[in-house]
Amino acid sequence: MRILVIGRGGREHAIVWSLRKSPKVTALFCAPGNGGIAELAECVPITEFQFAEIAEFVRQNAIDLVVVGPDDPLYEGIVDYLEEHGIRAYGPNRAAAEIEGSKVFMKHLLKKYEIPTAAYEAFEDYEAALAYLRKLGAPIVIKADGLAAGKGVIVALTLEEAEKALKEIMVEKQFGASGNRVVIEEFLQGQEMSLLAFVDGNVVKPMVPSQDHKPVFDGDKGPNTGGMGTYSPVPHIPQEIVQQALDTIVKPAAEAMVKEGRPFRGVLYAGLMITADGPKTIEFNARFGDPETQVILPRLKTDLLEIILATLEGRLADLAIEWSEEAAVCVILASGGYPGSYPKGLPIEGLDAVGGALVFHAGTVLEDGRLVTSGGRVLGVTALGRDIADAREKAYAAADRISFEGKQNRTDIALKALNAMK
Repeated sequence: MRILVIGRGGREHAIVWSLRKSPKVTALFCAPGNGGIAELAECVPITEFQFAEIAEFVRQNAIDLVVVGPDDPLYEGIVDYLEEHGIRAYGPNRAAAEIEGSKVFMKHLLKKYEIPTAAYEAFEDYEAALAYLRKLGAPIVIKADGLAAGKGVIVALTLEEAEKALKEIMVEKQFGASGNRVVIEEFLQGQEMSLLAFVDGNVVKPMVPSQDHKPVFDGDKGPNTGGMGTYSPVPHIPQEIVQQALDTIVKPAAEAMVKEGRPFRGVLYAGLMITADGPKTIEFNARFGDPETQVILPRLKTDLLEIILATLEGRLADLAIEWSEEAAVCVILASGGYPGSYPKGLPIEGLDAVGGALVFHAGTVLEDGRLVTSGGRVLGVTALGRDIADAREKAYAAADRISFEGKQNRTDIALKALNAMK
């Protein structure tokens, strides 16, 4: 099969890497791709939002399947557009992608179907939101309604921080139109867990759980990012809790979307908090997580293309999906200054010295044959091991061999899991 992957980040690199292993794949393209993806697929100079150009490329190059990676084009209706033009595409349509595209929609859905989540209120008026904020106090969580590249969620530990965040979102429009509405919700305490699933309507096939690290600095300090590292499995969270999350949150959410006339087809991502009262929903995403994909797909033993085809052909319920017993740890190497402003075009060295580790490119480009930085999150260094400690040691050893000016990374990825298990 001839396949086109849409996207340019670490998630898409991991998807391309995984698809490349399928014996059914005869040609692999990525639009627009990045410097690392170019080693595995032919990169096409078409952006994620050039729907007509993507459709024309598909026709001219006899593409059999389009796999959509990022959230933005899904929410803008790329799958609807491609299907209207007779092109087979993997990912939710515009109506189903609303579960990520609007936090207000998502929270209302959870409330309607009594799916566990934090108590909340939604606001379009700044003054009303501010009054509510002052009434509840801190700690509290403020979320821009729309997509904000993983940065539209602020966990405010003081009222001053909360008021500042609310003003930045609703008045100063730091996230543009995404901040026209906000969700203000209670602060949940516990262990975070990401639980992704392959979904086709009411059919839910869970992936292995993982845990992300959102804040930029060690000890979960500093502003939120798109993710500074992740690991899988999550050994200090019992399997019965994972099953509870699947039974009370992920499956009911998929069923709710069917009842709402928005059946979900693709990858459904549940961001969870394991509280003293059990798992509760923090967020839903309508695609593979980034960087969770970089530890989940290396553990996938079943052919990813077979899973995608089974989903599109209504056979997902009958497919057995197998996972490796190995653990995986991913360390993100970011540009200096990220998640704020950062330089670009800095040469990257040491990629040939990482041993058996996998390096997924998130923000790189090839300039005159040389790999340079082009994003905030530059690389995701993933290693497999017999357990979390082994995988972590290998991932950091490889990450330390890579260099570029201003490189920053957290040094405590997966450390919480190791400490919890002592």
